[in-house]
Amino acid sequence: MNVSTTMWVLTVVGLCVLVAADFFIGGRKPHDVSIKEAGIWSAVWIALATLFGAGLLVWGDAQASGEFFAGYVTEKSLSVDNLFVFVLIMAKFAVPSIYQQRVLMIGVLIALVLRAVFIALGAAAINSFAWVFFLFGAFLIWTAWKLIQEARAGEQDEEWEEGRLMKAVERRLPSTDQWHGTKMFVRENGKRLATPMLIVMLAIGVTDLLFAVDSIPAIFGLTQDPYIVFTANAFALMGLRQLYFLIAGLLKKLVHLSYGLSVILAFIGVKLVLHGLHETTSLDVPEVSLPVSLGVIFGVLVVTTVTSLVASKRTEKAEAEARTEAEATAETEAEAASMRSPTPE
Repeated sequence: MNVSTTMWVLTVVGLCVLVAADFFIGGRKPHDVSIKEAGIWSAVWIALATLFGAGLLVWGDAQASGEFFAGYVTEKSLSVDNLFVFVLIMAKFAVPSIYQQRVLMIGVLIALVLRAVFIALGAAAINSFAWVFFLFGAFLIWTAWKLIQEARAGEQDEEWEEGRLMKAVERRLPSTDQWHGTKMFVRENGKRLATPMLIVMLAIGVTDLLFAVDSIPAIFGLTQDPYIVFTANAFALMGLRQLYFLIAGLLKKLVHLSYGLSVILAFIGVKLVLHGLHETTSLDVPEVSLPVSLGVIFGVLVVTTVTSLVASKRTEKAEAEARTEAEATAETEAEAASMRSPTPE
């Protein structure tokens, strides 16, 4: 898709306007976000992404629109898995509930800027070196295998651990452990100190950049158009704050999500390798079409969600029955002990 500089500028300005509207309407005043509010805003962001994809169909072509929706759904599904880490970060820094939406908003904006740089570098590499397709493909297949291994081992961190970068920031940046509303800096005893608000915002942004190591190669497996890669990432990220409040309580129920994501990443990895062979050799290798890609992504997500909810419901039922049985046993033992006790004369 041939995108002019003017279109790029208009797109970035339009996204900035949407972010500003989101902030002044829903995020300016710190407050606890209700399920209703999160649901309404999530629907708004999904509707905006759908309208943008439809616009690509009208002013672009069906290929561009299909690539956008495939990339958007892939980035959105990968971000759901990332939300669990955000929950751990919020717990690690003991972020008050009324400030969590501000933390996520600024953290996501930091991540969007960093991802734009990442996307530009990835696009330049793909345009200059065809072997990058093999590198991205192999990395995604390895990541998929790693996800499966972690899921089979039942690995799920109960506490977020700071990386070296965040530890270095905390060591070198004078800070206070006291919250001062939404302020990122305060002055105490003549010293300018960073507040926990700034530190946790940086943690969210940097952590999301690490997640981009998986997601950016994945979307480049669906489209090599930098404009579509950027806009799909932008719409997926900008609805992340509302999605956090909407499904934070459901994250632990998506027990098969890692398996589903591993299938998607492996599929896209194979697609990249095939595309690399097609670009660099004269072999008659099959290329995976966009409709097939969309079908696989949607199909895997639907199956994963359904099986996860069924498995979670069975687990909850078994735990409830076990608690009931334990309570009944304890009650029986208490009655037996009471009967054995000597009666006072």
